[in-house]
Amino acid sequence: MKVTANGISIEVEDTGADGTQAERPVVLLIMGLGMQLVAWPDQFVQGLTDAGFRVVRFDNRDIGLSQHMDHLGVPNLMWASVKHRLGWKVDSLWASVKHRLGWKVDSPYSLRDMAADSIGVLDALGIATAHVVGVSMGGMIAQRVALAAPGRVASLTSIMSSSGARFLPGPKPEVLRALLSRPAGTSEEAIVDHYVKLFKAIGSPGYPLDDAAMRERILRGTRRSFHPAGTMRQMTAIAADAARADELPKIRTRTLVMHGIADPLVPLACGHDTARRIPGAQLHAIPGMGHDLPPGVVERLLEPLVPHLRAA
Repeated sequence: MKVTANGISIEVEDTGADGTQAERPVVLLIMGLGMQLVAWPDQFVQGLTDAGFRVVRFDNRDIGLSQHMDHLGVPNLMWASVKHRLGWKVDSLWASVKHRLGWKVDSPYSLRDMAADSIGVLDALGIATAHVVGVSMGGMIAQRVALAAPGRVASLTSIMSSSGARFLPGPKPEVLRALLSRPAGTSEEAIVDHYVKLFKAIGSPGYPLDDAAMRERILRGTRRSFHPAGTMRQMTAIAADAARADELPKIRTRTLVMHGIADPLVPLACGHDTARRIPGAQLHAIPGMGHDLPPGVVERLLEPLVPHLRAA
């Protein structure tokens, strides 16, 4: 269903939409870079529902069935000639370089804006407080929600995410190459092949997903919506959020940080730094977990997550 949140149209799925779970405590799920609400595994959503929670998930702005922000243009247009040779993600690479150098990054919108979207979803559904759970970029947005509206956040969970501190380690070289590549063509097969290579590069070595299951997941998303320009703008918003690391000590919300020990995209050091900066945060490191959500990883995440939510 569509709601108006923070002045824009946001696509939402709510297990309490039929009224049967309206009185349950709410878990708000915030997905990562370029990923849609369907990227939350059904097993994960069902596990939270079975534990007694009402689960709300949504497409972030610029992705999926939520409002696309193409009117805001392409970041760093001065790189247009280079972009033509190397592909669309070069703009966001330049933004990432500027972030690491401490230069100001110009972004069409910010993670603060995306946090306001998340709070707007709660407003639209009449939800006063929620447990906020974010993965990757969604974890960064969840941190911003806890900073912006602490009274609305019953607990905070940041999964495979980062504080955004400038000098934390980045992706492995082979992962960076996969991120900067683009599909060999515009056909559905070429796009799916591209994302299979990317997800294999960032996946969990301890919980490998077979090719057929991986292709099915990718097709579920690309057939629903495919909008790479939105991913680029989101990536630039991440790079522009330079002050978040210094603000995290202000968070007083009960916080759980979960991170894969084998994450090749956002290394474990990023999870350690997030937990170190948030007072009282608990870090749960998962062996064999990379930067994805296969069934085995979902089980490992739910084990500490459900008690954390109940304790809050």
